[in-house]
Amino acid sequence: MADAFSSSSQMVIQRVVDVTVKTNSPPEKLEELYHIRKTCNFINQHNFKKVALQFPDELLVDSVGIAAEIEKHSNAKPFILGDTSYGSCCVDEVAAEHVGAECIVHYGRACLSPSKRLPLMYVFESRPVDVSKCASTFRDLYPDTQSHVVILYDVNYVHAISDLAALLSSDYPNLIASDHEQDDKQIICQFGRQFSLKNGLCITDYSMFFVGQEGATLRNFMMTWNRCAFCSFDPSTMTGRTELVRINCALMKRYYAIERAKDANVVGILVGTLGVADYLTIIQQLKETIRRAGKKSYMFAMGKLNVPKLANFLEIDIFVLIACPENSLLDSSEFYKPVVTPFEMDMACNNNREWSEEYVTDFRHLLPGGQNHVPLADQQEGEEETDVSLITGALRSRNLLKCTIICCCFLFSASFLAERSWHGLEQKLGETPVVKAVEGRRGIAIAYEEEGTS
Repeated sequence: MADAFSSSSQMVIQRVVDVTVKTNSPPEKLEELYHIRKTCNFINQHNFKKVALQFPDELLVDSVGIAAEIEKHSNAKPFILGDTSYGSCCVDEVAAEHVGAECIVHYGRACLSPSKRLPLMYVFESRPVDVSKCASTFRDLYPDTQSHVVILYDVNYVHAISDLAALLSSDYPNLIASDHEQDDKQIICQFGRQFSLKNGLCITDYSMFFVGQEGATLRNFMMTWNRCAFCSFDPSTMTGRTELVRINCALMKRYYAIERAKDANVVGILVGTLGVADYLTIIQQLKETIRRAGKKSYMFAMGKLNVPKLANFLEIDIFVLIACPENSLLDSSEFYKPVVTPFEMDMACNNNREWSEEYVTDFRHLLPGGQNHVPLADQQEGEEETDVSLITGALRSRNLLKCTIICCCFLFSASFLAERSWHGLEQKLGETPVVKAVEGRRGIAIAYEEEGTS
């Protein structure tokens, strides 16, 4: 009678299922949207045998069809990477290495942050753009044909930028279109886009025209070049507008976060990427910067962030997130403790760095040799620096070797962690007896082999 309501566990394990590839798009549409032929040429040219295909959640519906087409037209075995370790805009090299992939094909929106471990190919989702309407909107927003304008874009619209520039360049001689191709000769390089300026002009002499939706990419450009005027065209609504976002208000919110970082005694360093180049270098630099400011730091690697995860560490005064530029500006209003960027933490701890209109979201620019690197101030033994907190009004004391208040806070933090019932994985070297490896149970939890089938 029981079999009428449930299936035998062994039957479930041994059952053969005929899987039919389902996708929302036919093969010809997949080629148009995802450049299957170009991808296979890249794979075959380098003789890759295992290829990792990384998709954001919204494109997973086409992933099986794409993988089937790639396997059909190349000599490689594709592996679909679904849930990424961190943001889907970053290349997940760690997940690709788990399957022994020799290269990665990254689909959809991308932050274009450099990675170093595996060969990489970007396949941007080619979203439709009415180029004529976009050009007409550009002319309405910039009636002066002598205007100095840089065309920026969301990566999903890069396919239309050259056509747009061709329509406008004859009427606008001072127009510049950015390019995502790597070129060391370019003067300006930001978020994977490169372009050169005319001699004698700087970036503040230009206005910015962005093709794409409002989001992290546009916000990063506006924060970085906050002294430039921005206009945008949304291809999905076919409307353009002058961006009237109050950048000064946004910058003041970030400055408030810097003041919170100055008041903090215990800092949590959040590892928000394992794929962006030089992430280990910035972690080491931050540790030293925080230590030199008389603060204590702990490092956390917890994948994608949420409020409950960070709420487990109430002894941390502030968190600093190591992530790609598009994931760095985290809105921490829902979190119990603020989450700042490496630039903001460096601003709080490095006495040589002064607040200005300049804002940095790419942590690689803070490293030695970077365009925004500022060396730490020399500090003599016993030297003590004081200032006044703009939040609490209390006197703050920063001393590398001697600071009673901060040391007491460190001891409190350590005792808080020591009182927890679970402290994480412990090696306990020499305490665990050595035993021979034995064969474990086989099967599934509902019915292991030695338990029988009854």
